[in-house]
Amino acid sequence: MVNKEIVKKETSEKWHMVDADGKILGRLAGAVSRVLYGKNKPIFRKDLCMGDGVIVINAAKIKVTGNKPLAKTYDRYSGYPGGLKTETLETMLKKKPEYVILHAVKGMLPRNKVGKAALKRLKVYAGKEHQQSAQKPELLKI
Repeated sequence: MVNKEIVKKETSEKWHMVDADGKILGRLAGAVSRVLYGKNKPIFRKDLCMGDGVIVINAAKIKVTGNKPLAKTYDRYSGYPGGLKTETLETMLKKKPEYVILHAVKGMLPRNKVGKAALKRLKVYAGKEHQQSAQKPELLKI
């Protein structure tokens, strides 16, 4: 049996930066989720949070194919009768482009403690400026 602390110490956590300008939403979310979960590493274990951190910039400039801007909807419910609010992808990209990418990546991660820990290492920004310059992110090509 392998000690989890030893495996954690052997892996070094890096930060990657992804430019979402012109990228397709689903393909971008899939690539980001693989890096967050750690599936790109040779010593991947699904019971440990071994992934790297990811910074996504230019979230407002992503692309979607087909009729998704008008057909895809995001629902939220306040808990009160008649409290269901529905918005299309087109309006969400104008209001909160960070939420669109965050929601897509969250759907591709496992629904357990490891997935929650991986999602905490995702930082999404609508424009080019980001606050994680101290982590010295490397550019990740997708």
